[in-house]
Amino acid sequence: MQVVIILVHLIIVLAMIGVVLLQKSEGGGLGIGSTGGFLSSRGTANVLTRTTAALAVIFFTTSLFLSILAGWDRKPSSVIQNTGAPTQQTPSGPSQQGGGVLDTLRQQEQQPATPPPGPQVPRSQ
Repeated sequence: MQVVIILVHLIIVLAMIGVVLLQKSEGGGLGIGSTGGFLSSRGTANVLTRTTAALAVIFFTTSLFLSILAGWDRKPSSVIQNTGAPTQQTPSGPSQQGGGVLDTLRQQEQQPATPPPGPQVPRSQ
């Protein structure tokens, strides 16, 4: 269903580009104004203006519908994954696994830092 709506959306985009390019220039930005042409009558301008407005409304509607479809099956998720199921905290010490990320970080801070194996760079004091 989403593929069909995307295809309709793209067809509307191409049609809207074509209709906008067919409209008469009002002599805007670059100072280029057409003095005549095959689409210069008022009746054609009204039809093209109304067609552009209708295509814009349909484009807006399909855009909203596609954004609703994109978020339809989205489930909330956490950026931080839990390290395990929450367990009952007892003051027995660091031997028991904590349930969250903060508990894991606290345990890592409490453990003494062991120097990595290999040559050490001297530190200046």
